[in-house]
Amino acid sequence: MIKKIILLSGDPNSINSELIFKSWKKINNTLKKKIYLISNYNLINKQFRKLNYKIKTIKVKSIDDKIKTNKLKILNIDLNSKKIFDIPKKLASKFIKESLDLAHELATTKKGCGIINCSIDKKLLNKKNIGVTEYLSLKCGIKDRSETMLIYNKDLAVSPITMHDDLRNISKKITKKKIIIKVNVINKWYKKNYNLKPKIGILGLNPHNAELRKNSEEKKIIIPAIADLKKMTINISGPYVADTFFIKDFKKFDVIIGMYHDQVLTPFKTLYKFNAINITLGLPYIRISPDHGVAKDIIGKNKADTTSLINCLQFMNSL
Repeated sequence: MIKKIILLSGDPNSINSELIFKSWKKINNTLKKKIYLISNYNLINKQFRKLNYKIKTIKVKSIDDKIKTNKLKILNIDLNSKKIFDIPKKLASKFIKESLDLAHELATTKKGCGIINCSIDKKLLNKKNIGVTEYLSLKCGIKDRSETMLIYNKDLAVSPITMHDDLRNISKKITKKKIIIKVNVINKWYKKNYNLKPKIGILGLNPHNAELRKNSEEKKIIIPAIADLKKMTINISGPYVADTFFIKDFKKFDVIIGMYHDQVLTPFKTLYKFNAINITLGLPYIRISPDHGVAKDIIGKNKADTTSLINCLQFMNSL
């Protein structure tokens, strides 16, 4: 049971302060009491004022502080910058890492804590092909790459076997072992949380499944992985040809597994827009985030869509 929600304000150069304010106004007081925002107290309040948002905040030293309030409780991370929405990269990077480190510490040492991070430009993590999912998995000491990205909507979820890798490296990153590990993580999560044996469809890598040539990744890696997973009584089938799959075949499944990030996220976001959340499976705690980016181009334009962040808050509250 999630008793306290650790919400990270995320990238300071973003629409996150707009999303936090708008979402705060829409959620009920019971949920508000669970939320602790990791941010810079002065900066987030300056951003609220800049955007003409009136919101009551209070700085707290610990999530164990016995404070009965409907104010937005803020755990402060130092960030000294005179700029409000144009924080230098070096300062923003330090702020993001310290925010994630504190959230990780709280989630691993305090029972009943879950993490929601607002969007973060992964360049601020200063490591190639490392996003928040990978950053936290390294903090958790996960070595078998069992951390798994699940983009979730109640009607459908998708997951890529590889995550933030360049396309030229995808074929080298796909292995039978990795497919089996990640599918098992997803299957166990559905059984634990929904008592459901999910129907899983898996896509091939190449156009037309490379016509199932003997030297294709489909023949050498994906099909053998599916065969082993079936022996484990996992309800999985494929590989399906990716170019037509999202016309109608996807409706038969609970989860679609793709070989790379955009293979499944592009059609999924076309179908569901912001009505989805990003869940990291395989960690010792629950971590989720809105399924969109920092959207620097609409800062201050009052155009940010709160759907995904509110879905994150409500989903975490339901656990």
